[in-house]
Amino acid sequence: QVQLVESGGGLVQPGGSLRLSCAASGAIFEINAMGWYRQAPGKQREVVATITSGGSPNYADSVKGRFTISRDDAKNTVYLQMNSLKPEDTAVYYCNSAVRTSGAFYYYNHWGQGTQVTVSS
Repeated sequence: QVQLVESGGGLVQPGGSLRLSCAASGAIFEINAMGWYRQAPGKQREVVATITSGGSPNYADSVKGRFTISRDDAKNTVYLQMNSLKPEDTAVYYCNSAVRTSGAFYYYNHWGQGTQVTVSS
């Protein structure tokens, strides 16, 4: 019923920038928190950044000052602007949204399919 589709990943050199987008679609009534997570090979998935329904962001210490999360509620879309990228940022990036569908009482977490970000020279 709800789909999250990410875009914007790719290969970038160290110090470069990328902008990820994640659009939610389906029978959406309301979206609460949205966020970005990442998983590097051999490591657990970790939170990168989250943003509340009121627009308040939170960041992992490793990306503070380099990444910016934002959202456009009219488009049901969350963005992640990534600057000053480092090789250690290489991972599959997943978006997550807490969505209440039409007629539902609760929010449920939905995940995107993931987009690869590779930082390498």
